[in-house]
Amino acid sequence: MPTATSPPGENTSAALPAPPVPGRTTMARKLTMDRWMVGVVLLLTLFGLMMVYSSSVMLALSRTDGSSTHYLFKQSLAAALGLGLFYLATRFDYRHLRHPVVIWLAMTLCLVLLGAVLLAGSRWLNFGGFSFQPSELTKLVLLIYLADYLVRKKDQVRDLRGFLLPCLAVLLGFCALIVMTPDLGTTVTIMLIALCLFFVAGVPKLYLAAMSAMGALGVLALAWISPYRWARLISFLHPERDPQGAGYQAIQSLTAVGAGGVSGAGLGQSGQKLFFLPAAHTDFIYAVIGEELGLIGCLLLVAAFLVLLWRGTRIALRAPEPFGTYLAAGITLSLVLQAFINMGVVLTLLPTKGLTLPFISYGGSSLLVSLLAAGLALNVSQHET
Repeated sequence: MPTATSPPGENTSAALPAPPVPGRTTMARKLTMDRWMVGVVLLLTLFGLMMVYSSSVMLALSRTDGSSTHYLFKQSLAAALGLGLFYLATRFDYRHLRHPVVIWLAMTLCLVLLGAVLLAGSRWLNFGGFSFQPSELTKLVLLIYLADYLVRKKDQVRDLRGFLLPCLAVLLGFCALIVMTPDLGTTVTIMLIALCLFFVAGVPKLYLAAMSAMGALGVLALAWISPYRWARLISFLHPERDPQGAGYQAIQSLTAVGAGGVSGAGLGQSGQKLFFLPAAHTDFIYAVIGEELGLIGCLLLVAAFLVLLWRGTRIALRAPEPFGTYLAAGITLSLVLQAFINMGVVLTLLPTKGLTLPFISYGGSSLLVSLLAAGLALNVSQHET
């Protein structure tokens, strides 16, 4: 209707705000996302490309027709695609992930089953010359599932049957399939993240202690029945007992880190990457960083992941609702925890797990999922509290 200050006959109803839709809430979106986290993710990705080239150049020359950039090229393709996913992950309302969570679980289950059962325990699925590791995607999908589940069941966190057992059944089912691939490291990481989120959700400490104890016993049992896992465990405790066998990788890793000293031998100057250190460009790339960039380079990388932890925690605490809190916290824990586990393995503080160093190690699956996950965390950061 016309107002006292509007010309006669002018309809001003279009300027009035639309009434809220019952049952729906809206969240304001900020103009920018967390710049600190954007910066550290991009820096880690670029640094990873540099170290992949440095650690893989001799291996590439030996396995190809003289192309020293073979692994760098493949990792750069993964980085380009991953950065595209990183951007797209920030462009929608992250709460829309909740509705099709069962579909995400079903699709991921099919991929894991394909590797665990149909391909006789293969970690990798090959698609026309490209390979993909389903367990990497499984971690992210289970994080989304956990975040949604904790919100839906927030009033039942003390109910063993109604809350804990159904969730554990899903987690343990996926973990059992991942172990069959075989990938015990990813299984341990998933369970550790789940325990952390259960703690944040307020699950009784008695339940958490019981799950921790049963999980530790389960890991020991899996190691006991698997000769190569048991050999890894023993070599972690006493690598010097088999320096040319099970303890070889641990000894070569420590040799690389020790050779770097404080300032390192210089970029590209690692001697251990010349076919002495196995998996120098993948799981043990941190050892090459230690040899080439020294203690300073190692500590700077640790600092970068601590910045990621700081900003991710801040995003989780400032999230507008619980799903965003659990999602951002889970993603942050996943990336940082895996990084520190990888570093612990390289320094022989932990048994060999077969886990990559997020954003740094060679591996398209790991880089793609890490960038996608970081984008989802940044999506949460765009919404005001």
